[in-house]
Amino acid sequence: MTLTWIALACLAGGVLSVCAAAFALVLRAAWVPMLVSFAIGTLLGAAFLEVVPNAFESGEPRQVAAAILGGILGFFLLEKLLLWRHSHDHGEGTEALHHREHERAGMLIVVGDTVHNFVDGVLIAAAFLQSPQLGLVTAIAIVAHEIPQEVGDFLVLLHSGYSRMRAFVLNVLSSLGSVVGGVLGYFALEGYEGWEPTLLGIVAASMIYVAVADLIPGLHRRPELRATAQQTLLIAAGVCVIALVGALVRHGQ
Repeated sequence: MTLTWIALACLAGGVLSVCAAAFALVLRAAWVPMLVSFAIGTLLGAAFLEVVPNAFESGEPRQVAAAILGGILGFFLLEKLLLWRHSHDHGEGTEALHHREHERAGMLIVVGDTVHNFVDGVLIAAAFLQSPQLGLVTAIAIVAHEIPQEVGDFLVLLHSGYSRMRAFVLNVLSSLGSVVGGVLGYFALEGYEGWEPTLLGIVAASMIYVAVADLIPGLHRRPELRATAQQTLLIAAGVCVIALVGALVRHGQ
């Protein structure tokens, strides 16, 4: 039953990602910051209201704290590696290679997104192995932050010269990475209960890092009072959604 929930959650995330890619064709640019703000709320809400408390309940506090700290550092180094690779590939400096660089940028987006989806699937599996409630809120938070990211990636593919159909197909194939990660994560982690606190710490670290390091800085580009108030309300809305889902799941158990 747990494996079924994992597969369904990952598949639902993939379907929503594909829908987000299609939605990008009619999406207004002004809506993207709203999606990002809401995603920040869901990530922080899931991390601090659900994942971190469950991690501390299932393991030693120092073990969990070390996993969160190590996870944040690990995601920082991973992002640095991807940025270095990206700048290295674009440092050739000749106009003749400009078109090929755009195509390569698009392919890097696809590869990076597939790996990201695979890791998300593993994290969803780890959360479901702890409890269905934790798995559900983790999946919701991950899917929520994937939607604005998928919109951005789809637009990058179009800018890189891909046709709409090719970009859409690549997006569909990339989204399957989460299903593969979820199924493999289930079989790899099922017999290792001692790993759960550490894995949950890494899950929390990924959510906190994406929200604080990747998404929040973009909101600071609009410092005006009206934008700040809108962003704050949407972040709070994301937190409230996670709190409500968690409460409903607990009530139904």
